[in-house]
Amino acid sequence: MHTEERTFIAVKPDAVQRGLIGEIIKRFETKGYKVIGLKMLRVSDAQAKAHYAEHEGKPFYPRLIRYIQSGPIVAMVIQGYGAVAGARHMMGCTDPLKADMGTIRADFAQVMEYNVVHGSDSVESAEREIAIYFNENELFADGKCMSELVIESLDAD
Repeated sequence: MHTEERTFIAVKPDAVQRGLIGEIIKRFETKGYKVIGLKMLRVSDAQAKAHYAEHEGKPFYPRLIRYIQSGPIVAMVIQGYGAVAGARHMMGCTDPLKADMGTIRADFAQVMEYNVVHGSDSVESAEREIAIYFNENELFADGKCMSELVIESLDAD
């Protein structure tokens, strides 16, 4: 059984530049996830290094830093049942050529280096990444997401 989770999503610079922000957010909202934090920003050196800390020292690390800082991103936190796994499934494989049709990366990306969206890969990573981009007072869990509406409906029966 899935539990209510928060996960971090970043609409990457290539997707922002291509005007895909609304389409990507819409997919998560349509699925029933609640957006509880949202902002556009330029990623600072400190944020980029913290975000990609696990890749420091690897040959592709400098490219990751340059890419995430190549333009603004849209950072968001979504909440819902199984949000981490659900969001990753919706995004598709990191390599868009291997992603299932209908996923965000299959629909909007062509190459792995510009794969339009990032999502946390675990609950622990989500907590770490959310803290890089958001303060707790910037997150708004008021209102109902799909999972809360479903529970209310089941409780009413």
